[in-house]
Amino acid sequence: MAMLAIICSNYEKSKKFYVEVLGFSIIKQTFRQERSSYKLDLRVGSGDQIELFSFPNPQRVSHSEACRLRHLAFAVKTIDEAVCYLKTQGVQVEDIRIDEITSKRFTFFSDPDGLPLEIHEN
Repeated sequence: MAMLAIICSNYEKSKKFYVEVLGFSIIKQTFRQERSSYKLDLRVGSGDQIELFSFPNPQRVSHSEACRLRHLAFAVKTIDEAVCYLKTQGVQVEDIRIDEITSKRFTFFSDPDGLPLEIHEN
């Protein structure tokens, strides 16, 4: 099982995106009064989790040379169907490309804060 934490700038907007658009299920939602922040635990696939955090004034490191997570990638059964669905939800999706090493098809889109997300055909 993998767990990943994401800090968002607009909790309701990001919650809607990850739950309603991407279809991740809610495990638990917690409001932390002392931090004035939410923590939303989401189930991804059969066992992975995303922890979606909100903070009053989040800061995102964006130095081009900083060591950091590059992007998240999710496997999909049929990339054409996934891209079509995302577009019907108003999500801008890049053109589908082919990985020169694996020969698998993939593409990118972004979450509400501009975090790059990849889908690749399984």
